[in-house]
Amino acid sequence: MKSLTVVLTAALLGTTLFAAPARAGTPAPSAPVSAGEAPARLIPARPSPDDVRRSLARIARDSDGRVRLGVIGRSNEGRALRLASVGHGPTRLLYVTQQHGDEPLGTPAAVRLLWSLGVPRTAWHRWLLSRVTIDVVVQANPDGAVRNQRYNHDPEATGDYSEPGVGYDINRFHNPLTPIADNPVPESRAVLRLWRATRPQVVIDYHMQGRYRQPDGRETTASILWPTSPLAPAPAVTAARRLAVVNDAAMTRVAGANVTRYPGGDYEGIARNAYGILGSSSLLVELSDLPAEQVEFQIRTAFVSMLATAQAAADGSLRRADPARADTIPARGPALPGVLSPLTRVDAA
Repeated sequence: MKSLTVVLTAALLGTTLFAAPARAGTPAPSAPVSAGEAPARLIPARPSPDDVRRSLARIARDSDGRVRLGVIGRSNEGRALRLASVGHGPTRLLYVTQQHGDEPLGTPAAVRLLWSLGVPRTAWHRWLLSRVTIDVVVQANPDGAVRNQRYNHDPEATGDYSEPGVGYDINRFHNPLTPIADNPVPESRAVLRLWRATRPQVVIDYHMQGRYRQPDGRETTASILWPTSPLAPAPAVTAARRLAVVNDAAMTRVAGANVTRYPGGDYEGIARNAYGILGSSSLLVELSDLPAEQVEFQIRTAFVSMLATAQAAADGSLRRADPARADTIPARGPALPGVLSPLTRVDAA
């Protein structure tokens, strides 16, 4: 992966996303002249829960405590649901990775982000982290991760959005209209309680999808979508559309991704909709399931999304983005012919 400096320099040349605005008498620091991005070996591309635990412990140690670790709950099998936080600013961001256990790439991206923001200590880092607090639920479905399955592990699961004898689809159980005590999914309950405790202005949920081709012949590498539930208030939807514009620009111009609009539904139990209903600027990011040689590219795409969101929230450009530009993000094309992927499914998120 390119160094953090290269990523930021590319952003400065191609967009204002990473440009901190100067204030009278207090000019904002520039992006760091030298700050190494987290090494790829810090965590595997498809990490186990133990890989996540070890990597986060190393980051907390190397950051001298600037990256703070916690546990927000336990999975159905008793595995820790790990929270990592960095920053102490008033604007709160929440990133969630790997709600579906077979969609792993957001997790290594989040671990690398935590290292990149928490370990180096430049004026730019101090500036950014004084303005935002980033909470990351790292690998929200550890039981599914160890089985490489979409669902959590609950052999007694029944009803809608479950696979009998297997478990529940975690990303259908964030319904804010359901009392948390009545929610049968411990992983979803934990994220809901975290949201209520922190009230983040921004929530981004990282997933993976199958492979799709656009009418111009290019392959989609990522798809995004804001809340579409009619229950989501208009200000939250507008803010989420601004968030989509910021992410589309960063992933396209900095990471080189081919970003499309995800064809998601309006069910209120999906995190993208649920946290929009609750008032957050909420976004889904789907990384396509590309061949092995492009895995690093996909991890970097998610990393750029996370970093661009933090920067835009810190410097105010997130509030200034034109929400109408979200309509220019092209719809996702059809599945790539002749390519079978377990992640090629309609509204899989």
